[in-house]
Amino acid sequence: MEGKIYSMDKFCIPAEANLAHAYIAASPNEGARNSAARSLAAAMLCEGGGARPCGACPACRKAELGIHPDIIAIGPGTDDKGRKRREIPVDTVRQIAASAYVLPNEARRKAYIIEDADTMNQQAQNAFLKLLEEPPERAAFILCAANAAALLPTVRSRCETLRINLPAEESEEAAADAKALLERVALGSRGGLFEWCHENEDMDSRRCSAMLRAAREELAGALRSRGAVELTREDCARLDALFARAGEYLRLNVGVKNVMGLIAADGIEMRE
Repeated sequence: MEGKIYSMDKFCIPAEANLAHAYIAASPNEGARNSAARSLAAAMLCEGGGARPCGACPACRKAELGIHPDIIAIGPGTDDKGRKRREIPVDTVRQIAASAYVLPNEARRKAYIIEDADTMNQQAQNAFLKLLEEPPERAAFILCAANAAALLPTVRSRCETLRINLPAEESEEAAADAKALLERVALGSRGGLFEWCHENEDMDSRRCSAMLRAAREELAGALRSRGAVELTREDCARLDALFARAGEYLRLNVGVKNVMGLIAADGIEMRE
């Protein structure tokens, strides 16, 4: 069972609200999810006494400047060529676990921000699950994820999920892109789909990722007979798997052109 899920576009926690020890900040927009995670970490350490984060107390000011010693951001890191690694290994999680039991420097607790948490490999997620099952008293964890579904259900069940809303114009753009893509697929013309993908292969990775997420949401609606595009249940399941794979490729820094090529090749099933 998944933990509580909240949808939000602005971050502010009432003074009387209790904070959990683990959250997932989920958004296809990397900047949005990381910003929300930092605001949540500031709220956890805020000393203002009112709505959090207050933005004025010493803890909030340090958090805003990125210099609070009890807010620790960890991600996949880079390889020896300066390229972003594709996954977070188990050794990184073990280092987090060892550090989490050390008392905070100056705040009531530490806040760990795990950037690209959905890149944790299976072994790393299992190790993190143990940390969530027996959480240190003075530590909290914020997992940033483009795709929260890539995290183990057992990890998600021990976290409260914050779904960070895209700005309205981005949501509308993504919905329009997704509808156009699915309409091409529904027509059943492989040539037409190839043409559309070729025409849109210059879109940036953010827009492409948002489109894929919106397309998967549209497919979920189609399964409930509420979609704008008519597709069979089998096509919905197949396309959902394809778009999930395409989204994963984007997350691994595969170019949009190659992702569009994948969709063009596999978007319409060959039938005898």
